[in-house]
Parts: sequence; structure tokens; C-alpha cells
Amino acid sequence: MSSRINHVSVNACDLEASVDFYVDLLGAERIATPNFGLPVQWLGLGRTQLHLFEKDVQPTSHHHLGITVDDLEPVYRAAERRGAFDDQAFKNHLVELPGDVVQLYVRDPAGNLVEIDMKGADRLPDDMRAVLKQLWDFHDHTEEQLTARLFVPE
Repeated sequence: MSSRINHVSVNACDLEASVDFYVDLLGAERIATPNFGLPVQWLGLGRTQLHLFEKDVQPTSHHHLGITVDDLEPVYRAAERRGAFDDQAFKNHLVELPGDVVQLYVRDPAGNLVEIDMKGADRLPDDMRAVLKQLWDFHDHTEEQLTARLFVPE
């Protein structure tokens, strides 16, 4: 049996503001959406969908969705323009994991935490590399923990 996640659903306090955020940052595409009896918009992200529903729900501090991108710089620049960086949940908005994966943490307009991943810290421009922190700068790691790898398709 083969399985994969086909969609993630997150709340939006203002549906259009959240749609605009994901379209701007990630190039998400509006797709046909059934009527659920409340404001809902489905977005296409490659082979996965992001479902936004408008409800007054407060997100938690660390629950998040992770999205892989080929090039982190345009996402970073859009998040920078929007003031969307999150430095609270994981101590810095740009973090390197073992295995040379860079994670950008942002908050969408509803406050949902979004992690955007890319392989290759050396691919970052100098100004981004200057703010990049390694996870082991914040927390001691054993040799085994340093072998951990986040699945980021290339």
C-alpha cells in the first residue's frame, strides 16, 4: 500500500488575505472548491492541496505545515515584505537542520505557523546566510541526532 498526504487544512480569519498570502509566497493556485456551508478555498501546491477555511480559531504555537520549495529566496523576500517571519517557535526564522536543509518559519495572516524547506544552505544569498542559525546552536545534539534527515524531495 502506498500513501501520501493529499492536503492540509488550516484556518483563515480572513479568507482572501490568507489566499493572497499563499499565492504570493508560494505561487499557490486557486482551484475549484465545493460548498461546505462556510467560506472555503482550495489551493493547488504541486501534487498537494492546501485547504483554507474561514473560522475564528486560534492556532497553536508549534503546530505547523512544512512545504518544500526549489528556491527559498523569492519566498523569503515575499515573507520579508509582509513582515511574516516567526522568530518565536524555533528561536530564529531561518534555521539549518542536519543534512543541509534550510527551514524558513513564517506566520500566515491567521497566525498559522508555516515551515518552508529547501536543500542547500550554500544556495542562499549572503544576506540570508548572515541570519541563518544552525539548530545545534540552540540545542546540543548527539552524534545520532546529527544524522537525522528531513525528507525534502529534490
